[in-house]
Amino acid sequence: MKVLVLHGPNLNLLGQRQPELYGTKTLDQINEEIELLGSQLGLDVDFFQSNQEGMLIDRIHQARGVYQWLVFNPAAFTHYSYALRDALQAADIPTIEVHLSNIQAREEFRSRSVLAPVCVGQVSGFGITSYLLALYAIFERGRLGEA
Repeated sequence: MKVLVLHGPNLNLLGQRQPELYGTKTLDQINEEIELLGSQLGLDVDFFQSNQEGMLIDRIHQARGVYQWLVFNPAAFTHYSYALRDALQAADIPTIEVHLSNIQAREEFRSRSVLAPVCVGQVSGFGITSYLLALYAIFERGRLGEA
């Protein structure tokens, strides 16, 4: 099963940006851990990061017919990007929204996701483990024959 992990804006600065909130691992280190678990679960995982909304939209469009799942950390786009929401809905690929921090426990504006209604589920607040839990969910859904 092919999975595309999408990382939104500022995640390229992980390890440097607010380590008390996001941890000390770089995006490359996080991707390595995701790839390792994906391999152990029999998932073929690819990655894409962009700080630009349009590039993420284009990548979602390109994922159609190629990937069976998306794991998406939309970062700040979570709270207002109806364009990304529309892209996810149009692509019709099951998507799990992930966040390193607990968006419900942060500033009020961060507690609302405009993407969540078009996603299969959301995992937040567990640091890198949020991504890994998403992979376990994909594995389990596949094992049960569910999309």
